[in-house]
Amino acid sequence: MENFSELTTEKINPATLHIDECTTLEMVKLINDEDKKVAAAVEKVLPEVAKAVDAIAESFSRGGRLFYIGAGTSGRLGVLDASECPPTFGVNPDMVQGLIAGGTGALIEAVEGAEDNLNLAAEDLRNKNFCAADILVGITASGRTPYVLGGVDFAKKIGAITVGVSCVENSALAKVVDIAITPVTGAEALTGSTRMKAGTATKMVLNMLTTAAMIKIGKVRGNLMVCVQATNDKLRDRIKRINKLITDS
Repeated sequence: MENFSELTTEKINPATLHIDECTTLEMVKLINDEDKKVAAAVEKVLPEVAKAVDAIAESFSRGGRLFYIGAGTSGRLGVLDASECPPTFGVNPDMVQGLIAGGTGALIEAVEGAEDNLNLAAEDLRNKNFCAADILVGITASGRTPYVLGGVDFAKKIGAITVGVSCVENSALAKVVDIAITPVTGAEALTGSTRMKAGTATKMVLNMLTTAAMIKIGKVRGNLMVCVQATNDKLRDRIKRINKLITDS
C-alpha cells in the first residue's frame, strides 16, 4: 500500500494551519503568499522545459503530434492547453491533443477509478493512432498516477519521446520519462488540493511547451500571433491590427 502522506503535495502546510479562523482578507493573503512560490519553482526547471520544447518542435517539423495525458486537474489542464492551440496558432486540432482518464465526461465530473487503471491510457493512445513520431507529455502532480504511468510505458515501448510534468521530487514519473519537468511547489494551502499551486505550476509549464514550440515552427512573428483564427469580433480586430503592424500600412 502506497504511503500518500509522504508525497510533498499531500503534506500539511504549517503556514495555513488556521486558515479557517482567518478573516476573508487574511485568508486570501495566505493563499496569495503560497502562490508567490510557484513562479520560483517553475524557474528552477526551465532547462528541462527548454529540452522538451525542442523535442516537441522537432516532432512537429516531422509531422508528429503532441499528446497530453492526465487525470483529474492534470488531465483537464492538458485538454485546456490542447484546445487553445487551434484558435491561437491556426493548427489542426489533431496536432495537440489532450487525453483525460475517464474520457471527456471526466472534464466536468469525476470518473471514479479511471486514474488507477494502468492499462486505460494505452487503449486511449491506440485509439488515437499514437506512434513513434509523436510525443507524449504525462501530467500528474503526485508523479504516481497509474493512468499516466501506463501511458508513458506504452509510448516508450513504441519508441516515442516521453516528457513528465509532476510536482514531487524523485517521483515515479520522473524516473521513467526521457525528460522530467518537476517544479516542486510544496505543501498546498489546503492539504492535498493540487488544483492550487501544483495546478498553477502545471499550467505555466504547459503554456511554455506549446507557445515556445509554436514560435520555433514559425507560428509567431516578433511577438504577434500571425496564424490566429478569426472566430469572433475581438480576433478579427486583432488580425487587422497584426496585418497593419506587419505591413506598416
